[in-house]
Amino acid sequence: METPAEQACAWPGCAAHGEFRAPRSNRVPGDVGGWQYLCLDHVRAFNAGYNYFDGLTPDEIHAAQSPIAGWEKDVVRGGRMAFTFGDPHGLFEEPLRAKAPPGRWGEKGDAQALGALGLDRNATPADIRRAYRGLVRRYHPDSNGGDRSHEGKLQAVVNAFTHLKSAAGYKTESNNT
Repeated sequence: METPAEQACAWPGCAAHGEFRAPRSNRVPGDVGGWQYLCLDHVRAFNAGYNYFDGLTPDEIHAAQSPIAGWEKDVVRGGRMAFTFGDPHGLFEEPLRAKAPPGRWGEKGDAQALGALGLDRNATPADIRRAYRGLVRRYHPDSNGGDRSHEGKLQAVVNAFTHLKSAAGYKTESNNT
């Protein structure tokens, strides 16, 4: 934050340059009660004497010192109250995720199943069938001379195809093609 050009330190009797902004009082936020500019030595003294609890009642102090201060009861999940951190300025919010196109691969597990087949969210049912056939040929023991070392990968491919085949996006797209 820029300070006004060559403003003197607001500490009584100090003529040094006031380059650090501090509230005029620790009882009122600076954007309400105004700001003062202090030199480095005096802003250190101000901070050392700053008392967050000045002017609070014992009950308010106890609430502020509680282990869950700042956490708010939010939503009932699984029959229990969940707590979220009070974030009035939205500093810790997750960025909004782009929603999947309506009716296509937006269900839980769709992205993981598409990944197992080596596809992305733009895959069509024809792409899914093609990838499934190719991967089954690659990992099936009959195609590998009886080698069963790829059975885990084969099972993942079969599970992914089974999941996607029953997904709304597959049914919707299959009916259109």
